[in-house]
Amino acid sequence: MRYEVAVRAEATLGEGPTWDAAAGRLIWIDILGSRVHTYDPSSGRRTVRSTGQHVGAAKPRAGGGLALNLRDGVGLLDPDGTFRWLRRDPVPGRRANDAAVAPDGALWTGTMRYDEAAGGGTLTRITGDGSAETVLDSVAVSNGTGWSPDGRLMYYVDSPTRRVDVFAYADGRVTDRRRLVGIEEGAGFPDGLTVDADGCVWVALWDGGAVRRYTPDGELDRVIRLPVPRVTACAFGGPDLTDLYVTTARVGLTAPHPVAGSLLVVPGAGKGVAQPPFAG
Repeated sequence: MRYEVAVRAEATLGEGPTWDAAAGRLIWIDILGSRVHTYDPSSGRRTVRSTGQHVGAAKPRAGGGLALNLRDGVGLLDPDGTFRWLRRDPVPGRRANDAAVAPDGALWTGTMRYDEAAGGGTLTRITGDGSAETVLDSVAVSNGTGWSPDGRLMYYVDSPTRRVDVFAYADGRVTDRRRLVGIEEGAGFPDGLTVDADGCVWVALWDGGAVRRYTPDGELDRVIRLPVPRVTACAFGGPDLTDLYVTTARVGLTAPHPVAGSLLVVPGAGKGVAQPPFAG
């Protein structure tokens, strides 16, 4: 499979691609650049908005606008551009990281310490009214989170563990954590992920220069090689959800590839699942 450059950019830490079906656009972020990007593949139109602080994720809301996983908590951006905090929880030395919306519309937000210390991060479930429950309270780098098409499984990555774990999921709760796959030494670290219509898990590999597809049984069945080492996340988009969008990073690279920090796309890579908007 061949990649194309959807948006040529120099994002320091591009992350969090999300297809906004209502608007027909791809949302992605630059965490350390404190920016939210949008891209409409049908028109080529792009927008960039500064968030004022490091942003770990941006997800569509049911009523329009965006939910932002920010350094100091979760904020809501209304369709008219008005910003307000939904849940403010600043912790010195900690920032937001990846986030995902569950089948019930709750936002699962991850955090991590800037120094990536073990046990310094969390995974928290936030409902539409701002109620919060910490689900995991001792992670290092909270990253990819996603659900099986039937909503009965949740996949999760704590990057330094080199594992993709799977939980049983029901009524907003997770149980029975187990390892789905382990990433071997030298292949990079698992970062963001997405789940396709077949229930297979696509995992971006930081310092691995690739996206891998694993079956629900944890078998590796596809590898997409990319020219940049720091591949951060992936998501299906486009009107029929068959194009795989991939974010990349330049941070820490002394001689980055010309497309490092760009939004890439692999047309016709598979078939995604429509993602629900945040209920808040």
